[in-house]
Amino acid sequence: MELVVEFAKLILPAAIVLYAMYLTVKSFLDKEMAQKMVDIKAQNSAAIVPTRLQAYERITLFLERISPNNLVYRLNDSSYSAKEFHQILISNIREEFNHNLSQQVYVSDEVWSMAKNAMEDVILSINQAAQNLDDKARSIDLGRKVIDQQMQGDTDAIGQALAALKSEVRQNF
Repeated sequence: MELVVEFAKLILPAAIVLYAMYLTVKSFLDKEMAQKMVDIKAQNSAAIVPTRLQAYERITLFLERISPNNLVYRLNDSSYSAKEFHQILISNIREEFNHNLSQQVYVSDEVWSMAKNAMEDVILSINQAAQNLDDKARSIDLGRKVIDQQMQGDTDAIGQALAALKSEVRQNF
């Protein structure tokens, strides 16, 4: 029995010292890991900020390029019939959208949804304008009708999307 007590006198202090060393080393390693995570986040942030700003710029450019005024003036050619011009307008909008599809990763879901809704609103407006034209109509007739519809429209989906985008940029940067 005396041997067990003597053995416990030796083992118990050694175990306490060992446990204290374990806690000290664990605390130190946890602090080091937290500091490394902060450093990694800072490095990632420094790399992502320019990319995110570029994404905001590209979505702004996308919205500006698909606005009916810019779209009609940029793509109009008097040699096109209204049907041909209608297809060209829709095709151009879809190409612009597909070209900027990856930008949704860098912006909020709300801003991306508003940009997508703006695109769909412009397509709907163009389709409605094209439905009301006769078969002999020229591209200029469709262009006028699209711009007239935009001016008479109650909502400006592109303007709202641009405002939300600018607000998000101001808030985040």
